[in-house]
Amino acid sequence: MHVLFVHQNFPAQFGPFAFRLAAMPGYRCTFVSNKQEGTVRGVQCVKYALAGGATAQTHHASRTFENGVWHASGVHDALAMRPDIRPDVIVGHSGFGSTLFLRDLYPGVPVVNLFEYFYRTEDSDMDFRPDFPPRPEDRPRARARNAMILLDLDHCDLGYCPTAWQLSRFPAEYRPKLRVLFDGIDTDLWKPDPAAPRAVAGRPVPAGTKLVTYVARGFESMRGFDIFMRAAKKLCARRNDVLFAVVGADRVCYGGDARFTGGKTFKEWVLAQDDYDLSRFVFTGSIPEPDLARLLAASDLHIYLTVPFVLSWSLFDALACGAVVLASDTAPVREVIEHGRTGLLAPFFDPDAFADLADRVLSDPGAYKPLGAAGAARVRARYGLDGALAGFLTLCADARELALSRRAVRE
Repeated sequence: MHVLFVHQNFPAQFGPFAFRLAAMPGYRCTFVSNKQEGTVRGVQCVKYALAGGATAQTHHASRTFENGVWHASGVHDALAMRPDIRPDVIVGHSGFGSTLFLRDLYPGVPVVNLFEYFYRTEDSDMDFRPDFPPRPEDRPRARARNAMILLDLDHCDLGYCPTAWQLSRFPAEYRPKLRVLFDGIDTDLWKPDPAAPRAVAGRPVPAGTKLVTYVARGFESMRGFDIFMRAAKKLCARRNDVLFAVVGADRVCYGGDARFTGGKTFKEWVLAQDDYDLSRFVFTGSIPEPDLARLLAASDLHIYLTVPFVLSWSLFDALACGAVVLASDTAPVREVIEHGRTGLLAPFFDPDAFADLADRVLSDPGAYKPLGAAGAARVRARYGLDGALAGFLTLCADARELALSRRAVRE
């Protein structure tokens, strides 16, 4: 079976499936993106170009759709130049390299879309943090951002969402076309490792020092970086045996934090709000996955926060590595962590509660170690790559059956 993956970036969410399938007999994988060409780990990569995009004159609410159309056009045009590529199923990420125009290029080929998020203006990431309120123009823009997603929902044969919470955000009339299917965590990489070195960025962690980790692609309000730092300061005041390893880039990936920081990065702005003893923190920047897996496996406690939004891979990675996870008590997190069984939960806006729970864990690590083991077991059972890939192949087979049925009705 020839699977054609479409995503603006490479390998993004499709990496686990694409690389595993490319190594299996009977499968061929092609990946169309705006980033990569050549062959990577057995996956044939085709790079598409953009011939245009939204400008300053484009209405602010329609820029996402305008850019989406140009990406869809770029995908179509790049593949039209490759008559050797004849997929059996097309799998695309709605909103990041749309598959919208590929039915005209590949008549009868089933389309499966990954749907991550449907934008809402209430009970959502937009209105969760009153300390970072949206601008009046943000709500119309959020509504309009769903335009390409709605077209893809109508256009695809079947779709999937990584979690049940994410699926629940989509319009009820489209949910029968959607399934819950996670991206797949490679538990050969992300796993407990009792021999993991106690070191951060090459710096040995002194004997008797507790290691607390925080991981985010970018330091931003959506992932509660400011709440984490306030909780960490409180924990530092209680204990002199804690070292914080903070992994990620000094940038904002989601949201409009730059509007509130007066020209500083969000990290700079947060650090300027209080007096932090930075000798207790190691900011590592982004690090390779094998290094991150060893760090998480060596962690005494991992702290994770998010507003109601797409969950970070780092949450699943930390759980898979057997770390005791203390996370924000927000709706998407509650689907993964059951307080007191697979991890710990604290109110998002309460740094005192985070510090209290963290202090308890670090005072008696052995008592909380079963939480780490239970979290790792849950990831293996519900989110592991082997099970996810089996679900993905079933989804593709069902989409092919639907496409055949549709063709039979037309004939």
